[in-house]
Amino acid sequence: MNVDETTRVNLLYNFYHSLLTKKQSRYIDLYYVEDFSLSEISEQLDVSRQAVLDNLHRSVNLLESFEKELGLIEKTVEIDDIADKLRIIVENKYADDKELLALVQRITKINEK
Repeated sequence: MNVDETTRVNLLYNFYHSLLTKKQSRYIDLYYVEDFSLSEISEQLDVSRQAVLDNLHRSVNLLESFEKELGLIEKTVEIDDIADKLRIIVENKYADDKELLALVQRITKINEK
């Protein structure tokens, strides 16, 4: 498991965990969030390592399919990028406009929740 994969799956999990079954969510949580090994998960859930691996693959593929269909991560990244650029423009050209600054701050905070 590499860092990029773990980061990606955690991000997908943060967005789409409510769409998974409890079982799928448990496997993802133990492996990617809690950093359990396959052996530790198999012992805890009383299943084979292969069953753990199979469930993880299916669950990650499902998370990826949700993102492909809904694109929430891609949209969030785009909103963050636009908000950053807008903030810079407003701070440089309209620094005295408190209402505009407040709106930019609201946009920026949307994705922090």
